[in-house]
Amino acid sequence: MKAPFPIREGVERFLPADDPVLEEVLVWTISRDSLDMRRLLEWLPQAQSVRERRVLLERVELLSKELEQAVNKLAILQSG
Repeated sequence: MKAPFPIREGVERFLPADDPVLEEVLVWTISRDSLDMRRLLEWLPQAQSVRERRVLLERVELLSKELEQAVNKLAILQSG
């Protein structure tokens, strides 16, 4: 499934990020966490018990927090 907007294409900055390695790690983290959250949410309807549903939702919540932190850090890194 393709993103509805270009993620890393078409926009070039005049100056590189202060920490290009950290920038790439954050971009990778955002991508990976998004995919993992999608998979977990796809599995949710097939969960066989309330306990399984709770475990899946807890993991989604943790990934959501990690994703939010990565997006915030990336925004700071790219604006500086």
